[in-house]
Amino acid sequence: MHFTSDNAVGAAPEILDAIVAANDGSLPSYGGDAETAAVEAEISRLFETECRVFLVSTGTAANALALASLCPPWGAVFCHRHAHIEVDECGAPEFYGGGLKLSLLDGPDAKIAPDALRAAISDTGAGGVHQVQPGALSLTNVTEAGALYRPDEVAALAAVAREAGCPVHLDGTRFANAVVASGASPADLSWRAGVDVLCLGATKNGALAAEAVIFFDPARQAERIAQFEFRRKRGGHLISKGRLLSAQMAAYLKDGLWLDLARHSNEMAARLAEGLRGAGIEVDGPVAANLIFAVLPRPVHDALHAAGARYYPEPPCQPEDADPVRVRLVTSFSTCPRSIDRFIEIVAKAGSLR
Repeated sequence: MHFTSDNAVGAAPEILDAIVAANDGSLPSYGGDAETAAVEAEISRLFETECRVFLVSTGTAANALALASLCPPWGAVFCHRHAHIEVDECGAPEFYGGGLKLSLLDGPDAKIAPDALRAAISDTGAGGVHQVQPGALSLTNVTEAGALYRPDEVAALAAVAREAGCPVHLDGTRFANAVVASGASPADLSWRAGVDVLCLGATKNGALAAEAVIFFDPARQAERIAQFEFRRKRGGHLISKGRLLSAQMAAYLKDGLWLDLARHSNEMAARLAEGLRGAGIEVDGPVAANLIFAVLPRPVHDALHAAGARYYPEPPCQPEDADPVRVRLVTSFSTCPRSIDRFIEIVAKAGSLR
């Protein structure tokens, strides 16, 4: 009954097997192997357009290096106040971006509205050289609140950004979950909607440590791509044994495994949310993918912890004796239905004793 994070579980067997297979023999280093080229070709096929792809081992590196390539040091990256790049990346975008500024927007379910973005852009840079200038837009899909941006919503925001000359970055650490939940194609949820760079996550969805930074329309973004190559090396994220990254990504994408893993994760979240509601527990906000926010009466929370259930309070700063307790529950590709049923059984029993 571990629902702390989809980072807390191991790697999918198919991906571990691929790493072992790639470990045999000697191949060119630093991504010069044939498998890395094949990954780029496969991503281009899946996204139905030519892509330039760079592999790194962490989502923080992917986001920070991508944003540094899109936004100048004197620019502002517009993002939601609860975006991962603001809350959970320890200033990495600012560090790798040479001092770029995150401009924080509000909105329900950690989503940005076009009017809010337009207003923020219009308020930025009016003082000329004395102020940061509009630099880039960063979206997260699935959002940190578990909500989904659909293609038309991404397109509406991208259009506003484009009017201001701002490229669009998409933090897709759970992009596979978004594709499954939306029913949209990877292309429709990214470049066709106006995204310039997608950070495609695999680590949370079955990989050991592998993320892909995908530049769409490489000819138009040649200068950014050239910058990214140097930034990746200078930032310490050009992995010498790159074939072990590409082996993970190749196995992740093969025969739709990435979507199968995300589909299971989403289905387990739906099962958990349904069970909680059936037991009289308030589920707070959308359950679009594999993130659930629930409000647990204190006796229920205590009973779950006593039984070994693990999850995070959200927000983390709640008093230790808070009643009720708002919590975040995250399912993964390896979540077992039995653990969910046991969790709901404890919730129902503790709730009946109140």
